[in-house]
Amino acid sequence: MTHAMRPAAGMPPLRTADEAVRLIKSGDRVYLHEVAMTPHELLDALVRRAPELHDVEIVALHTEGPAPHVAPEIAPHIRHNALFVGANVRDAVNDGRADYTPVFLSRVPALFREGRLPLDVALLQVSPPDRHGYCRLGTSIACARAAADVAPVVIGLINPRVPRTLGNSAVHISRFAALVETDRPLPTGHRPRIGPAERQIGQFVADLVPERATLQMGIGAIPDAALERLIDREDLGVHTEMFSDGLVALAERGVVTNRYKTLFPGRIVTSFALGSQALYDFVDDNPFVEFHPSDIVNDTREIRRNERMTAINSAIEIDLTGQVVADSIGTRIYSGIGGQMDFIWGANLAPGGRAILALPSTAASGAVSRIVPTLAAGAGVVTSRGHVHYVVTEYGAVDLSGQSLRRRAELLTSIAHPDVRPDLQAAARARHWSLPDRDPH
Repeated sequence: MTHAMRPAAGMPPLRTADEAVRLIKSGDRVYLHEVAMTPHELLDALVRRAPELHDVEIVALHTEGPAPHVAPEIAPHIRHNALFVGANVRDAVNDGRADYTPVFLSRVPALFREGRLPLDVALLQVSPPDRHGYCRLGTSIACARAAADVAPVVIGLINPRVPRTLGNSAVHISRFAALVETDRPLPTGHRPRIGPAERQIGQFVADLVPERATLQMGIGAIPDAALERLIDREDLGVHTEMFSDGLVALAERGVVTNRYKTLFPGRIVTSFALGSQALYDFVDDNPFVEFHPSDIVNDTREIRRNERMTAINSAIEIDLTGQVVADSIGTRIYSGIGGQMDFIWGANLAPGGRAILALPSTAASGAVSRIVPTLAAGAGVVTSRGHVHYVVTEYGAVDLSGQSLRRRAELLTSIAHPDVRPDLQAAARARHWSLPDRDPH
């Protein structure tokens, strides 16, 4: 899949990457296109220019590929501000060379538009312009859409390998202050191995998904395992911030039809896609898939309009009261708030909706329980105990909505690893939550 470059009215002259980043000045805040759309040629050129600059801030969600701008020697010149922490900047954030801003994904575009986080420059990767002069933001428009609209200076990396995605992903060629050409494949995500625990969790999750449900889910072994178990369903819909290969398989087999979706019926709605080249080919010029920004896709007011909205998310740790940690391991920042709360609350409010948190009962090869009496010191709560609904491990699924603290402790202990259940029961008794000797399900 490639799209040839076509001349377009209002198109600025092509430049080299080193020439284009000369438009960035000391003190500028620069938005970096997220996920698989990261314009690495522009980023590399900016790093080469770093010794000439000071107080440049790069703002981004998770990005795929190298992050040379967070190297220690670049820190005096460029500082990264992560709105979601990926593996490539995690050490820099926790070592103090980069920042983390906790924020709901649905709110990021407003930070740009309202001037709370004003942008000076946007670095974007786009498809070649069509005959009308419009490029496309490719496989991610979550926050790049707002950046393209509000940044005074927009620098584009034109790549014929970028899918021409439909929805609200068009940017006219005249919007760019400078353009650079490249021709390389987009980075792809590798499908994780699904083990016995993930398969069991996937089955429990799939059992909670009703017919004609509208799905939101991320990427990983547990979502993939759940999707495999949905192959016999009919007329599922998709409204999700992230679109993955597992959903493509359901769409190609006619399981995902979107026929009964309340919002955007007949179409998959997403903000970004990450996966194989087959996934990128699937979303290219496909009217069945629409890309919309995160202030639409992740807006709780929009999510709740979908009947039987079923949100499937993960967690790092959950305590006996139902507090959910999803962005940190103790004080160490691991990821971000992302869209978890947007979708959990939206699904809770939707007619017939279900919000599911799915996680293995243990971590570190079984050495650490993910269900704990109290959260680790410094851990951040992403989903409050007032918002939590279903929790699933390989030992079962429990519904915490409307349950007392004592009852929650009982239910969560029942799906913890058997080796830690005595300790959890003892912790509950120490808090005067006497757990009855009976099956809590």
